Amino acid sequence: MSANDTVSDSLPLAAGALSGVAAWVLGYVFTYLLVAPDIRESALQRVIEAFGDGSATYELVGWVFFNAHFVDTVFQNIPFLGSRTTSFVGGEQGFTVLLYVIPVGLLLAAGVALARYRGATTPTDGVRVGLTALPTYLLLSIVGTFLFEVTVGDVSGGPDLLLAVVLAGLVYPALFAGGGGALVGMVAE
Repeated sequence: MSANDTVSDSLPLAAGALSGVAAWVLGYVFTYLLVAPDIRESALQRVIEAFGDGSATYELVGWVFFNAHFVDTVFQNIPFLGSRTTSFVGGEQGFTVLLYVIPVGLLLAAGVALARYRGATTPTDGVRVGLTALPTYLLLSIVGTFLFEVTVGDVSGGPDLLLAVVLAGLVYPALFAGGGGALVGMVAE
């Protein structure tokens, strides 16, 4: 990069897109490795298998992955109860709260890697570079809400679409990938 070039003149859009995909997919995979064995043996899984179309392990892991972004799971059309929301992370019977670290750590790493790759020299440039991970993370978060929906009879469950878009798709990558990039810029400055 010459002295007249700045990071913002040529943002690493392809690398940012790839890092957003990598952070999201790795987050799901790590969540799967940690919770799938317990989900396969859960009462909810047995109900879905008995009354639905077979195993829903990957969908239920998706619920937990979104819960790790503070996105609730929404159940609709429950007989006599209507709609309910819940999270399977934390609480007395939930999965470990350490799951919250997975998306944060991966997005921070994505922002740091992008800013180092691009040679960010100021926090502002680091944020700009880190934010290039946001579009694909947002896209996968939107797709995931539909991919992880489970319907058994009239009852359906899945990640809350609005929270998935706002928290998982926008706030998390902006805050953590952008923050990771800003950290690199601060150190370089």
